[in-house]
This record gives sequence, C-alpha cells and structure tokens, in this order.
Amino acid sequence: MWPDPALIATVLGGLVGLVLAVSGAGGGIIAVPLLVFGLHLPMIEAAPVGLIAVGLAAALGAGLGLRNRIVRYRAAMLIGGIGMLTAPLGVWLAQHIPNPPLLIGFAGVLTATGARSWRRGRARADGADLTRRVLPCHVDPSDGRLHWTAPCARALAVTGALSGTLSGLLGVGGGFVIVPALNRHTDLDNRSILATSLAVIALVSIGGIAAAGLHGRIDWSTALPFAGGAAIALLGGRFAAARLQGRRLDQTFALVCFGVALLMLARGSGLIDYAR
Repeated sequence: MWPDPALIATVLGGLVGLVLAVSGAGGGIIAVPLLVFGLHLPMIEAAPVGLIAVGLAAALGAGLGLRNRIVRYRAAMLIGGIGMLTAPLGVWLAQHIPNPPLLIGFAGVLTATGARSWRRGRARADGADLTRRVLPCHVDPSDGRLHWTAPCARALAVTGALSGTLSGLLGVGGGFVIVPALNRHTDLDNRSILATSLAVIALVSIGGIAAAGLHGRIDWSTALPFAGGAAIALLGGRFAAARLQGRRLDQTFALVCFGVALLMLARGSGLIDYAR
C-alpha cells in the first residue's frame, strides 16, 4: 500500500526547506523536480505548488533575518518589487508552452546552477579568493548602508526581472539568480546575502502565486502539506546551516543538480514517463 500522498508531500517539502536554510537558494530548483518525480505532477501544476512552498519558507527565513537586522530591505524591495511585476509574465508563458519544452528548459537551468556551484566548490578547494572586486553596490563604512548608484540600481533591477520571470515560468523562487547576483554586485557578507535573498524570494513568490491562482492552477491538497514541510524544515535547518557551508556542500549540490537535470531531460524527451 502506497503512503499517504500528503505525507509524501510533507517529506518532500522538508527537503526543500533544508536546502533553503543552508544556501538561501536552490529550494525552488529541487522543489519542482521533487513534485514531478515524487508526486508525478506535470510542470504546469508543479510550478505553483513549488512556489508556494519556497515562498512560505523564504518568508519565515526573511522574518528571522529582519529581526536580526541583516536583511538589506531596500535592495530586497527593489529586486522583489520588479520580480513581482514580471512573475505574471512567466506564468502566462507557462500556460502557452507545452510540458516537454518546460521540462527541458528546467534541465538547462539545473545544469547551469550545478556548474556554478561546482566551480565555486573548486575555487574553495584551490584556496582562491572569492571576494568581489568590481562592485556597483558597496556598503558605506560610515553607516553600514548600501551606497546606491545608477549601476547598482540597474544591476539589481535586472536581477529582479530575471528572477521574477523564472519564478512564474518554472516555479522557482529565483534564489539561484539572486544569491550569485548579490555576490557579484555587492560586498555584503554571506549572512546578509542569504537573508536578503530569502526576502526577495518571498516577495517574488507572491506575484507568481497570485497569477497562478487566477488561472486556477493550484492543487491546494498538495501545496499545503508540501509548504508546511518546507517551513518546518527551514526553521530546524537554520541550526545546522553553519556546519554545512563550504566546498563539500557546493560540490554535493552541484552533483544533485546534474543528476536531476538528466532526469528532467529524459522526462521531457519522453524517455521516462509515468502513468498518472
């Protein structure tokens, strides 16, 4: 006898929450594949369910970051505000693109994310300097605030547009875009980057969830336990996050991305299929 689908959804959501707790990114990247392969949902149904789970867990993490005063709320509002505006575009595109191309496109996103994580792990292993040099946005040492310039605003706005479109299209929170962008364009410390990324993910998810709800594409019987599992795991995973940072985590996450990308590619090309 198969386990209760709600229980499976809760456990799978917990995996998403753990990834978010550790990295501030990647939760959406694994949420949709877990729903596609674990619960056999098509992309058009898996995307909003994954977005609800990622958005709720990110909102909890962002709230804790705000309490600790490590969220850069002005940057989060700019990136997240633009992301909320572009997320409905992604949802609209998802309504008009067949399931196989969406799966194949998601496999491409997974591969790119895995390659970036692997390179970062190799750089750590080689003892390379991971600090940023060309910084459109930098922290003013006199007051600890980000110093805003036109290049800074432009870089963060583009980040918001891209993360919002991808969140609506693929059901990802956009953290795999936001975290590297904040690393590349700012000199924020890792704790601020993680917390600010979670705040942006929470904001961007609102636009995608609202648009999906208007189209009637949300399976709440799956979404609620999946989101609950993600939220609980994020709260618990925060205590283990500091111990799991580093080269091994980067390379393990990269291997997971590569493996899931192959599965998504096989599913999208018809080599793997499931009867529903």
